Parts: sequence; C-alpha cells; structure tokens
Amino acid sequence: MNHVNSLFSLSRSSVLRRVRLRAVMLVAVAACCVSGTGVVTQARAASADGGVADLTRSFGGWRHSGLTNEGEQFVAAYPRPPVDRGAQRYRTLIEGRLRRIDKHARKPPTLVVNGNPTPLYTDNEGAFARPWAFGAGSNSIELISAAGRQRQRMQFYEADTSKPQAKLRAIVTWDDPHAQVDLHVITPGGLHAFFANPTLEDGSGFDVDSVDGAGPGIFSSAAPERGTWLFFLNYWGNFDTTGYNFDASAHDRDVITATLTLVFNENTPDERRETMVVPLRKIGDLMLVKSERL
Repeated sequence: MNHVNSLFSLSRSSVLRRVRLRAVMLVAVAACCVSGTGVVTQARAASADGGVADLTRSFGGWRHSGLTNEGEQFVAAYPRPPVDRGAQRYRTLIEGRLRRIDKHARKPPTLVVNGNPTPLYTDNEGAFARPWAFGAGSNSIELISAAGRQRQRMQFYEADTSKPQAKLRAIVTWDDPHAQVDLHVITPGGLHAFFANPTLEDGSGFDVDSVDGAGPGIFSSAAPERGTWLFFLNYWGNFDTTGYNFDASAHDRDVITATLTLVFNENTPDERRETMVVPLRKIGDLMLVKSERL
C-alpha cells in the first residue's frame, strides 16, 4: 500500500490553483437540450399542489452538460461555481427551483436519483443544480420536501445505446454543504482514481466528482477487473464563498455522515447494491469503507 499512501499525500495546492484557473460556470440556458438523444418521459407523479419544485426541462428531456474529455470539464452548482472534476462523458445536470423554502427546517429537502438519496441544498431563491450520470434504461428522480410530506417523482427511459453500461458504480454523498469529501478507488491492478486522476487506463473513472456540499462523486466502470477493489473516503477540507480552507470549525455539522453506495449491473434485472454509512469527524479523516472482491 505504499503507492497508495504516496498518492494520498499528493499536495493539492497545485491542483487547486489549476482548478480555480480553469473553473467556469456553465449557464443553464446555454446548455444543449437532449432532444434526439433518446430520453423519453414515461410518467409524472406530483403532490396534490403541483409538486415540490419546478424542474428545468425535466419532463421534456434533461439538459446534458455537453462536456467531454477535452476542453473545460466543469459545471455550475450551488452555492458558487465550484468544480465538477469528473472526466467521463454523458454527465447531466438536474436543475430546478423549489417552490417553497422552509428556512426553519431542521434538514434540507432530499433528492433521490435511482434510489440514491442526497441532501438538496439550494441558493436563497431555492435554485439548485446537481450533476449526475444516468445509465441506459429506466431511471427515476424523486424530490422530497424537508418535512417529508410532499413528494414529486418522475421516471424516464434513456435509450442512448452509445453510452457504455456501468457494471460497477460507486456513489458518495454527504450531509454538510460546506465540507469536501473525496472518494478514492483502488483497482485490483493498483490503479488509483481520485480528484487529481479522474480517469484510468482501463477506461473506468469519475463521471461526476462534484465538490459542492453534498456531492455526488460517481465512479463508473463498464468492465471492472476481477479481484479486490478498495473504496476509501477522505474528509479533505471545507469551503465557503472565499474558497477552500482547512478551518476545523468551518463546517455545519460536528459529525459529517457520508454514504457510499456500490451499484452492480445498474438498470438490469441483475442489479444489486450495497450501501455503507460512515461518520467523518475531522479534516484529514481517511477511511477504508469497503473492500469488494469481484
């Protein structure tokens, strides 16, 4: 594991300087619509008052980020234009605006994508933008109000067969809007995917690596190597409107709850998943969350 330790100890300052220089805001209205890509709405179910949120082009098609492995690889999300370091293709923005904002709620609303729940943090007007990576087949999105009494759900079918079907996905989310949690993946052959090395020689890598608050970070492999895979979570630091920092008090929660979900054979009859919830208490915490033999 010496090579792993050396990679974990990589100085992030140079990466952050490069990230800040290249970070750009992808304006929603300038994003390409997905008409013609095979995204078809199947159903819409909302609460009695019309729904929890107004979603941007959600039921007529999702807006793809249009990002590729070349050029800029960043998208905009709350609360500032942070960085989506994912380098794989086919990322999509889930965008919208909450119809009501309960500033006294003890927890934020919840966004559930294909069964994966994540806190939904917004700006002061209720606007949100979450990057995600959808696989081919049937996908679902659900919005749950902060109090849990209102739900808005839809399903759509992604028929774009050019997308490689992920046989392994690792998804990390967490519950502090000012914390930065990193996912590190070690393949059986010793390859290491993380924020500074988002794509690997075997074709796997991060579709999404969102750094703003709740995540997500999504690692995908269409042909995972046989052997033992290692999944680590690292509480790297915090950030606010001034940028990244290592102020131990600059977070919202004393204990950050991070959730790692492994999805195998997504959107197929053989799909199965494992979910692990772990506490992260201080900056620098590094935890081996799962050792999975395939």
